[in-house]
Amino acid sequence: MGFVNHAKFEDDFFGGRTFTATVGEGNWKITDTSSSGTPTYASVSPSATGEIALTFDSANEVQNVCLDFGDKLCFDIDNIQRAVFIVKTVATLNAATTLAFGLQSARNDDTDATANNAQFKLVGSNAIVCESDDGTSDLDDKATGLSLVATYRECVIDFTGGKSDVKFYVDGQRVASTTTFTMAAATSSLQPFVQMSKTASTNVNSVTIDYVSVECKR
Repeated sequence: MGFVNHAKFEDDFFGGRTFTATVGEGNWKITDTSSSGTPTYASVSPSATGEIALTFDSANEVQNVCLDFGDKLCFDIDNIQRAVFIVKTVATLNAATTLAFGLQSARNDDTDATANNAQFKLVGSNAIVCESDDGTSDLDDKATGLSLVATYRECVIDFTGGKSDVKFYVDGQRVASTTTFTMAAATSSLQPFVQMSKTASTNVNSVTIDYVSVECKR
């Protein structure tokens, strides 16, 4: 499409950046709701491809760690074409853990409570489900038949058919295809996010992020 009518944000997480509670280097912000625990969120080293890992610690408490743009909503839903996330997690997620990633409006500890979202989600297991919400049509926990474990998968949210027909892909395979994910009522802008949370538990689950991109029309 060319520079004039096309824009792309992408991050391969190369280098030695730090990730903090304020928007800093490279657009990203960390939200960490732990009280006494100290989950970690840092560049992986050594790394062959550039990665960031979000990891719980063993404190027996509620923890929520989110990587996003700090509610700087840069991507108009009417212009978004696709978002790509290359991620992996642990071989067996604890029943207390929820992992979600995708596009959302202003964040919430409960990703289902954001005003607008299109997201992949894992709830207490490694099974991937898809969701979208525009404040009118709330489509939750649509099964994909696939799992995310300790091997990277490419997860794509596709808006090329318009916001009334959002599609989800995992490693090039369309998933949850029997559901029409409509975000027709949404008029806001969105941000990319990856969020991992646990209810009170000592588990030290993690998510590792290799790549995130968002493409849109100008």
